Amino acid sequence: MYLKKGDNVKVMAGKDKGKEGIITKVLTKQNKVIIENINLAKKHQKPGFGATGGVVEIEMGINASNVMLIDPKTKEATKIGFEMRDGKKVRVSKKSGEVIEKSTN
Repeated sequence: MYLKKGDNVKVMAGKDKGKEGIITKVLTKQNKVIIENINLAKKHQKPGFGATGGVVEIEMGINASNVMLIDPKTKEATKIGFEMRDGKKVRVSKKSGEVIEKSTN
């Protein structure tokens, strides 16, 4: 999967189409990503050890094919390519040709 935790992405399909956010978790086996404050669902939670009960909103997974990485240079959604540079495989933006750095999170 070409997406990683900490990447800034744009939702291209679904109820949150057009919204941008940062990936908080990547579920590779399910081919899904969880993005902060995107695709929220309400969950009824019982009170338990230190947690209060009630209706809480949680972030649900979005299929990785429905999001695109945002190019750090042009600030637009872009496809990702892979290249070998200095003996290492790196992610490269198709629009600007810039190397996409590893996230700081």
